[in-house]
Amino acid sequence: MYQVVLCNCPSRMVAEQIAEQLVTEQLAACVNLMPGITSVYQWQGKIEKEDEVLLFIKTSAEIFDELSARIEALHPYEVPEVIALDIQQGNSAYLDWIAGSLK
Repeated sequence: MYQVVLCNCPSRMVAEQIAEQLVTEQLAACVNLMPGITSVYQWQGKIEKEDEVLLFIKTSAEIFDELSARIEALHPYEVPEVIALDIQQGNSAYLDWIAGSLK
């Protein structure tokens, strides 16, 4: 099963560093960066509002745990967002490319 993993980053620089590392290590076939995200959330009893960059990470369910651990090691947040959504359908050639790009 293929997945899209979502992860917010505090800056474009951090997002690019994480994305490049994940692709280099073949934990992600592709990572899209979406700047201009504003996150509103509660943290340690306070409402926070931050500008962030969202990563759309294409990977497989088989390596999610390794991918998640790597993001946690690279990410500056104490608790980074790492949320996986299963890809229900997709262009077969693209899904084959994902498979060939991963460990």
